[in-house]
Amino acid sequence: MTKYLFKPLYILLIVVLSFWLLNKFNISLPLSMISTVTNKNDVFSVTGEGKVTAKPDTAQITLGVIIHGSTVTQVQSDANKTMNKITDDLKSLGLTEKDIKTTNYSLQPDYNYETGSQTITGYSANISLLVKVRDFQKINSVIDKATADGANQVGGLSFIVDDPTPFEDQARQMAISNAKKKAQTLASQAGLNLGRVINVVENQQAQPRPMYAPAPNVPTQVEPGSTEIIMDVTLTYETR
Repeated sequence: MTKYLFKPLYILLIVVLSFWLLNKFNISLPLSMISTVTNKNDVFSVTGEGKVTAKPDTAQITLGVIIHGSTVTQVQSDANKTMNKITDDLKSLGLTEKDIKTTNYSLQPDYNYETGSQTITGYSANISLLVKVRDFQKINSVIDKATADGANQVGGLSFIVDDPTPFEDQARQMAISNAKKKAQTLASQAGLNLGRVINVVENQQAQPRPMYAPAPNVPTQVEPGSTEIIMDVTLTYETR
């Protein structure tokens, strides 16, 4: 009878000793684990648009010169002289230095390929300015003065809102309100119960840019018109 009583004790002792040895010598036993993850998301997305009409307060104009010459020194000198005169005359019209920005300055050789080889025939300088005009009454004078000073590249006239942030905020709020209203209507018609908003995606549409097309020997005439700031907002809801 006694030997049967001690048998469980022997088994328990062996088990305890085994775990002690495993722990002492950092021996790991292979374990088999099965992990099951269930992730179920029913979502509903809708896009709303917000549109605000703003009156431009700044004009942007690209003015430039392309000058050809026989030597690098000559081309650089002529180009710099022309651009300095343009810049000085623009400042005399009331433009500030921060509104006159050089966007391109390049100097390269001109080649003649008719002889079958790359023969350098001279050099070309290409300089461009991006000019901001905040007083629209001066746009005509800016363009006419620059061309009279030697600018032979004029274009890219566009009217912008220099600080569009307040208009963007207004358009964004309109887009969100529109999206929420649309979501409630569609969900009601489809028999869905909307939960919380889990994602928001915003997209701003490009603004139109009126272009300048001068007529020969006619004073420059431009009109700023108006511009639309358009924001699209997509809301994604959980559904219940």
